[in-house]
Amino acid sequence: MTGGTAPRRGRGRPPAAGRADGPGTRERILEAARAEFAERGYDRTSVRGVARAAGVDAALVHHYFGTKEEVFAAAVEVSFEPALLVPAVVGAGPDGVGERLARYFLGVWEDPATRAPLLAVVRSALTHEAAAGVLRGYVLRRLLERVAKDLDVPDPRFRAELAAAHMIGIAILRYVVRVEPLASAEPEAIVAMVAPTLQRYLAEA
Repeated sequence: MTGGTAPRRGRGRPPAAGRADGPGTRERILEAARAEFAERGYDRTSVRGVARAAGVDAALVHHYFGTKEEVFAAAVEVSFEPALLVPAVVGAGPDGVGERLARYFLGVWEDPATRAPLLAVVRSALTHEAAAGVLRGYVLRRLLERVAKDLDVPDPRFRAELAAAHMIGIAILRYVVRVEPLASAEPEAIVAMVAPTLQRYLAEA
């Protein structure tokens, strides 16, 4: 990128020179971003670094994703896939919603491919306000609002946030801090313990 005038998403395509655009470019950039954020954390990752890892010009990263914060948010979103999560967890009705949420959430964290960017976002959010803003904006505004919208209980947003706090706390202790015996517990054992609490948050009046 030469200077700070790279086109943003929705403002046309960057110049052809050095673009390295083509089928699958967006996905390649996203994969590179996930790897860069996972390895370097939020602070030490740059749009230029993501572009270099993806083999494209930095202007192309701006074209597809906008700012560094937006690249970061996209890397988080692809791990959770909210379009699949909400119907899978909430759309099947209130019975068993706590167990479905616990199993889905732990399944995302247990998969090494999706765990790495999530570790990056959680670690970065604890020390960097911009990363924390991405986590708030994505988890609280986008994901939880969609979950809460389908909950037929009083104060659905508050309940969805309590469920998220419970699961994020488990993720920090199990995958970031690695506190035993939680870090070595079988996922199904965790599901069995936390599902009743999540069920109460999400389904009981």
